[in-house]
Amino acid sequence: MEIGQPSPARVRPGGPAPLLLRTEREHRTGLGAVSVLKARGTVDADNAGRLSAALAAHIADAERAGEHPLLDLTEAHLACAAALRALAAPTGALARAGRALHVVQPRPHVRETLAEAGLPGIRTHADLTTALRALDSGETPPTEPGTVPTAPRPTHR
Repeated sequence: MEIGQPSPARVRPGGPAPLLLRTEREHRTGLGAVSVLKARGTVDADNAGRLSAALAAHIADAERAGEHPLLDLTEAHLACAAALRALAAPTGALARAGRALHVVQPRPHVRETLAEAGLPGIRTHADLTTALRALDSGETPPTEPGTVPTAPRPTHR
């Protein structure tokens, strides 16, 4: 193994895990409809545009349907700056409206990356229960340094 090369134990045969996206919808008593976009795999320069488009469509579809959009990054890895841009672009309108996309269970490296990037349209949560509680309260407490509470979202119950 050469200096600067990753250990063979850390390299996935065939390259990074492919990006898989899936939307799950459910109804929560007292909160209403919730739509969760689940991302699994590696977000890199090759597929960041796909994630950005899927996330923009997810947010727009949830808005039209009166659902609360969430993004689950439990099984995702952000591999480069393009991955951050993929999240920043579709959440920008939410930030300008004083709202945020709730991101559930990002891995530690993803959570740290999001915190360092300071994306105003994103709020991270340790688990789905915490994210749902924040949605139900109508205000999102800061979860990362430098974030501010968001304005309440109009409810469609």
